Amino acid sequence: MKNSINGINCLIQNKNTSEKLLIRYLVFLTFLIVIILFPEMISAHPIHDLNSLSAIDTGWIYLQLGFTHIIPYGADHILFVLGLFLLSPKIKPLLVQISVFTIAHSITLSLAVFNVISIPEIFIEPVIALSIVFIAVENIYSRKLNSFRVIVIFIFGLIHGLGFAGVLKELGLPKDQFVNALISFNVGVEFGQISVVLIAFISVGIWFRAKSWYRNRILIPGSVVIALIACYWAAERLIH
Repeated sequence: MKNSINGINCLIQNKNTSEKLLIRYLVFLTFLIVIILFPEMISAHPIHDLNSLSAIDTGWIYLQLGFTHIIPYGADHILFVLGLFLLSPKIKPLLVQISVFTIAHSITLSLAVFNVISIPEIFIEPVIALSIVFIAVENIYSRKLNSFRVIVIFIFGLIHGLGFAGVLKELGLPKDQFVNALISFNVGVEFGQISVVLIAFISVGIWFRAKSWYRNRILIPGSVVIALIACYWAAERLIH
């Protein structure tokens, strides 16, 4: 741990002032998220007596449930976020993509939970897997982030939001604190996604993104692995 922190500090010294502050902030935020949520997330589970909880307890429980839907239980969402990271391992463009994805999945999550839209899970889950395949394959053929990518991320975010909604409906929502639970769950999901991004950035991006061999040794092999796993998931979900 000491060596890792020293390495990060050395790298920070070579950056401009704004990037120094951003990297320090992100490292701090990563540790903060883990420290706050990790002790509780292992025991996160559906609560049976929802209406007896206070507003604070309800918010905290659904925050944890949203977080654990990404880490450690949301393997498909983790791979999607990692696919975004591989093509653009710089924090600012990556945060733009994650923000677009968050806005999109928040829209359909809310609409589905309020029963404005309803699409059977049997259709949603295979499409989520195929969205991961698309992002991974695009990584292999694209040289840089473009506006088309952002549009695609928004569309896929709408689809992933329907997947989040299915999970949230299974967990149940308290009638008296419906909005509180919905917002808290969504915030927990966002914390989970940010954690994935920051862990990837600190463990890979901060060290190797500027290397001449990054594309051939990390981006392409990593994207191939992601695509193969997602293809398997898509086939499995279509069959079952």
